[in-house]
Amino acid sequence: MYLILLGAPGAGKGTQAVTLTRELGLVQISSGDLFREAQKKGAELGLLAKSYMEKGALVPDEITIKMILERLAAPDCARGCILDGFPRTLEQARGLEQALAKQKKSIDKVLYIKVSTEELIKRLSGRWICRNCQTPYHVVNNPPKVAGKCDACGGELYQRADDTVETARKRLDVYFAQTAPLIDYYRKAGKLVEVNGDRGIEEVARESLAALSQ
Repeated sequence: MYLILLGAPGAGKGTQAVTLTRELGLVQISSGDLFREAQKKGAELGLLAKSYMEKGALVPDEITIKMILERLAAPDCARGCILDGFPRTLEQARGLEQALAKQKKSIDKVLYIKVSTEELIKRLSGRWICRNCQTPYHVVNNPPKVAGKCDACGGELYQRADDTVETARKRLDVYFAQTAPLIDYYRKAGKLVEVNGDRGIEEVARESLAALSQ
């Protein structure tokens, strides 16, 4: 089984991927991890990708797809895998599909963890950090006992620039602009499985497993 995991920043893809890999016996393949691992090993594709990243340029889809296909050829992917972080655009999805077809493989299902924009902003913009000991807090999931003060050392809590509501909205705008066509693409192909990500972690996991097992 070859799966793609889709979800906006804050949707909980990483958390759900852990459960899915364990319950389905599949390997999780993250495009970001692939880049780091290939560069660490000094692999040809990894060094090629690094040359683009050092210039601040996007790694061409062709290179990323080749890295993914190499990873899929590994023995631990014999039963399939979960792709996390790729594809991000319609062009990448089509390129991946064509490359897989040459190996007589295809994407079976695409799990989309759908979370409301309000909930995503709440999750992304609620993080605060202690100036002294760097202990992280979240206004919803892990609030301090006293507002603005660290439980551990009493230090002042502050919010990083990339954890504000404004930044969260910008991140989400970019994500949805890129992936809206991708979601439609897989829906029309009859491969999209949509689950309600607004709920608790265990509920989302149960619904995801049930949907994928059908």
